Amino acid sequence: MSYRVRPATLDDVNVLVRHRVGMFTDMGVPLDVPALQAAFREWLAEMMPSGAYRAWLVETHPDESDAARGANGVGDSVVAGGGITILPWPPGPRYMGDRLAFVYNVYTEPGHRRRGLARQIMDTIHAWCREAGVAAIALNASRDAQPLYKSMGYAESPSPMMFLPMLNV
Repeated sequence: MSYRVRPATLDDVNVLVRHRVGMFTDMGVPLDVPALQAAFREWLAEMMPSGAYRAWLVETHPDESDAARGANGVGDSVVAGGGITILPWPPGPRYMGDRLAFVYNVYTEPGHRRRGLARQIMDTIHAWCREAGVAAIALNASRDAQPLYKSMGYAESPSPMMFLPMLNV
């Protein structure tokens, strides 16, 4: 089995939603699944066409050895993905750029983990950011993903982000 990375589109909304729910579920975060699914679908419908959110997916792709064993090329499936939101960001002491890419929704289906797919997604995100002139990337890493991100050069921030919800939606 081989894999290929491709940009996500709104046609991929079901898998994007499934991956977001799977990510939080795997991290043990309590959530209202139907509410999150509905809210994320609505958010994607606005953010993807505007270009504020970009995502990439990894699909299985039968290779020549699969074809030789009789596998058909029908039904390539999405097994991993991740995305970024591009935020206007003021220059600061560690970064003089004007935009920041924030990575999230990096998720690999359980049966395809430990095959380098998250790294492929991150490499794709890094390449897109370089081409787009986005010189800084931020993310929140799950405990399981920290070794991957550290191996790619990410470092924990000395001043952690804090969060205060203002509205109960």
